[in-house]
Amino acid sequence: MSKFGEERLYDLEERTALFGESIIGFARKIAIDPVTERLIKQLVGAGTSVGANYCEADDSVSKKEFKQKIGYCKKEARETKFFLRMIVKAVPALREEAKPLWQEAKELHLIFAKIYRG
Repeated sequence: MSKFGEERLYDLEERTALFGESIIGFARKIAIDPVTERLIKQLVGAGTSVGANYCEADDSVSKKEFKQKIGYCKKEARETKFFLRMIVKAVPALREEAKPLWQEAKELHLIFAKIYRG
């Protein structure tokens, strides 16, 4: 079982919330310097936006709005993967801790891409 829990397969609201919380926890471990400061902000922004946009999609009032918000979820999940990669480049010691987060971002991206395509 992943650290994100069994329910992650079925409850996207909870799964994306747990993901955002994990991104915040990871970001708090990164030493701030001129390089990492910007990367941390970008990572936290993208990683927590996945869940926020999913909540908006879930509450959408039209199919068009739903698809737009799911597109944002897909985009933010992909950006999260990118910023995790950049943080690992800046702080190689965090590579192992970043791997499950990157994997979850990848899975979320694939899920939202599938939903987006309908």
